[in-house]
Amino acid sequence: MDDRIQPVLDLYHERMRAERSAPRVEAPGGRDGGHDQRMRAIGPETGQLLNILARSLERPTILELGTSFGYSALWLAEAARARGGRLITMERHGYKSAHAREMAERAGLAACIDFCVGDAVAMIGELAHKVDFVFVDLWKDLYVPCLEAFYPRLNPGAIIVADNMIRPGTEDVKRYGCAIRALPGMSSILLPVGTGVEVSRFEDTMPDAS
Repeated sequence: MDDRIQPVLDLYHERMRAERSAPRVEAPGGRDGGHDQRMRAIGPETGQLLNILARSLERPTILELGTSFGYSALWLAEAARARGGRLITMERHGYKSAHAREMAERAGLAACIDFCVGDAVAMIGELAHKVDFVFVDLWKDLYVPCLEAFYPRLNPGAIIVADNMIRPGTEDVKRYGCAIRALPGMSSILLPVGTGVEVSRFEDTMPDAS
């Protein structure tokens, strides 16, 4: 990480430590309340994994589902910039996306990020281009609907990473794990990194016309 990015990551890390040491208080209104100030962010270990995987691709179009306050976007955007690609990050709440944009600007990465606000499944359906990397980290009941939306838009060789996959009693992530492993052309493995990540790779299943 260069001299502009690391201080911004450090600010996030400080906020994470403060959040995790305080009593957990859920915001009123749930996902639609618009008052949630908890970061719910991946840790640096998962961030580094995302960065390494995304850097393995040439000129990748990266799709992030669940911007939140923008921590993981920095790891993904740094990889996109390094490899001549671009990050599209989607978030339900405008106030979170605005904070993420501000932090990305401080890190010098905003120029390679498209910030999108709205319903993720609908916005995926409006994508103009296919994607090479997807990071799934939003409300868990949206994992499978999002998978169904982005699967037809994957380029051959695309990598998909889903976070929070080791969550006892969470049926939604179990459904996602089964669903992605059942898709044609998909190989997948669950890794004990952070709160568990399902790392999948898509290969074109269509026969060579030549």
